[in-house]
Amino acid sequence: MHPVDVTIIVGYLVLVPIIGVLLAGKQRTSKDFFVSDRNMPSWAVCFAIVATETSTLTVISTPTVAYLGSFTFLQIAIGYLLGRIVVAFVLLPRYYEGELVTAYAYLGKRFGPGVQGTASATFLVTRLLADGVRLFATAIPVKVMLSAAGFDVAFWQIILVITIITVLYTYLGGTRAVVWVDAFQMVLYVVGGLVAVYLLAGRLPGDWFETALDEGKFQLFDFSGSVLTEPYAFITAVVGGAMLSMASHGADQLIVQRLLATRTLRASRTALIGSGVLVFFQFGLFLLIGTMLWSFYNGVAPKDMGMATNDDLFPTFIVTEMPPGIAGLLIAGILAAAMSSSLNSLATSTVTDIYQRLSTRVLDDAAVLRQAKVWVLIWGVALFAFASMFTDTENPVIELGLSVTGYTYGALLGAFFLGLLVKRARQSDGVIAFVVTVAVMGVVILGVTFPDGEGGQASLAFPWYTPVGVVVTLLVGGLLSLRHRRPVAPPEPVVEQEPA
Repeated sequence: MHPVDVTIIVGYLVLVPIIGVLLAGKQRTSKDFFVSDRNMPSWAVCFAIVATETSTLTVISTPTVAYLGSFTFLQIAIGYLLGRIVVAFVLLPRYYEGELVTAYAYLGKRFGPGVQGTASATFLVTRLLADGVRLFATAIPVKVMLSAAGFDVAFWQIILVITIITVLYTYLGGTRAVVWVDAFQMVLYVVGGLVAVYLLAGRLPGDWFETALDEGKFQLFDFSGSVLTEPYAFITAVVGGAMLSMASHGADQLIVQRLLATRTLRASRTALIGSGVLVFFQFGLFLLIGTMLWSFYNGVAPKDMGMATNDDLFPTFIVTEMPPGIAGLLIAGILAAAMSSSLNSLATSTVTDIYQRLSTRVLDDAAVLRQAKVWVLIWGVALFAFASMFTDTENPVIELGLSVTGYTYGALLGAFFLGLLVKRARQSDGVIAFVVTVAVMGVVILGVTFPDGEGGQASLAFPWYTPVGVVVTLLVGGLLSLRHRRPVAPPEPVVEQEPA
């Protein structure tokens, strides 16, 4: 690797925590640490949301999707935008009217602490599995690129560096630091993608676009695929994508906490819907890179070119084809997609939804702030330990971590809809429905197959996991609620109690 590239990458790793801490300032209250005292500009939150939902796998895998297929992946981004619109006008007002700091506090107001604790614990386990695996998965392409450049590093060393940096700026700067760093990182990896497009365009034949168009590489809609088994069939992608986005952006504390950092409900809506538009164009950018790589490599299968996996395509191109300086910028961009922190959300939910509920004494605000910072450290160690357990992608826990949201998102989103739509539902109904849904989704994901239209069998397409989970939660909770004669009084829109 050229010294210029090394300088850019090291400079980026040093600069990130400094930027976060300087922009965040001193965290004096728990509200400041949890939701940035609700004073973040909507554009920064918008960028941060996009960075949070974009992993390194997104940056390196999306080009491969287009290289091997077409632009049909964009259909799911249409669903993502529709789902965000629903969240903006249905769920966000409930969070803002009570000035809550976690999404699950609303469930506590509607049902009681049992449902709040169940949802929060599910979020914590889901995030540990998903983000631990995401952290390990991030190390895979980074190791590939460093190895190609002559650096022999272990997975755990890459994971340790990323963990230390994210813990540092999250501990010192809270949500404000997380949002600013996320926003900066989104700009970095998008600029890296644009640079890749510019450089590729200069190395492709003049008729590459027409050739790709004739080969169907720019096909956007797929109306012929099996609705049940093809993830990018039109109905599956749009409906499933919308429900998945409603769960990830309306019922997952990771995103909700960033939305609650804006000044007003209107600003939060702007950030959320704007992020859906940006994600659509971001996916389009990396799909375009994949199509251009298809032209550059004449459509040869990545493994036929000596690559270990299909997802090595974009990283290998960066290391072998990019000039000094540009390669460093693109590698820094890939690292940027890996470093969005979930630590603050994990700490906030732990302290607010569980620790304070179980504590035998009322904590003053200084104690809450101290506990939040302690839990940032604890969760940082936990994520590092979990991610460092793996040495390859064959471990079955890897598959669980990558698919865990399929088991839980339907139950999480379903609990919110149960509270909104089924007025008779009580706390016991919500808890039972939640647990039953997670169990049912385990059966659906692991044991149910459908005809694939080609004489074989295939599993249910992943975009349907969340809709099925929501339906199960509403059915079970709705039936259980029939035991009760009267509806539950709506929760009072009171401000969450401040620590004494």
